Amino acid sequence: MKYGERTYRSIINKDNLTSYNVKIAESDLLISSNTNLADEALKSLAKHRNSLETYIKNHPDFLKSLLPLPEDDLAPPIVRDMLSKSKICGVGPMAGVAGAISEFVGYDLLNQTENLIIENGGDIFIKSENKLIASVYAGESALSYNVNFVVKPEETPLGICTSSATVGPSLSFGKADAVCVISKSATLADTAASAIGNRVKNKNDIKPALDFGIKIKGVTGIIIILENELGVIGEVELV
Repeated sequence: MKYGERTYRSIINKDNLTSYNVKIAESDLLISSNTNLADEALKSLAKHRNSLETYIKNHPDFLKSLLPLPEDDLAPPIVRDMLSKSKICGVGPMAGVAGAISEFVGYDLLNQTENLIIENGGDIFIKSENKLIASVYAGESALSYNVNFVVKPEETPLGICTSSATVGPSLSFGKADAVCVISKSATLADTAASAIGNRVKNKNDIKPALDFGIKIKGVTGIIIILENELGVIGEVELV
């Protein structure tokens, strides 16, 4: 499967929600909500992308650094959030860009819909009135789509973000097919998934990586898939 096709999107069960794509350059969002909010989502996406692009022009290290950068009280909100969360996880700020975009667009739309799912390259922001079942996509692993967990409505809004060394364009120094992290903050979930994934080179690394990740403040659950090996820690209800 070519990652660019995002064929996993076709199996997302949207119930009675309206689904639509909103895309600017690399940001390709699949959004499901009670009504079509594409125009509002496009304005929000453009606003936050402009904030990032303008900041990067003046601070090129923000784009390339693989290590945390100093916090900047004068930066736009999405940039401050990425700087803050990447510092917590010990990775570069762009490790959290997809989760941050999902989250910031999500909060811009929340007052207009009771239910909202924003998926951006496997990084998801969810607000739901109903219980949902989430499946973990792990590329060629036999466990792909076979690891499912409950998303409880009272725990949303919620971020569910996945890092992979074998799927997609994300930079990973590990070998995991999927590192899925759950957090109230999608930005944190995304940066933590990168930090945890970097530590998984073989199956013996799964438990230490789980132990490392669950100590990150704000991370509530982690799932790691490496070939046919599975590791789970935290508040994860498998089904």
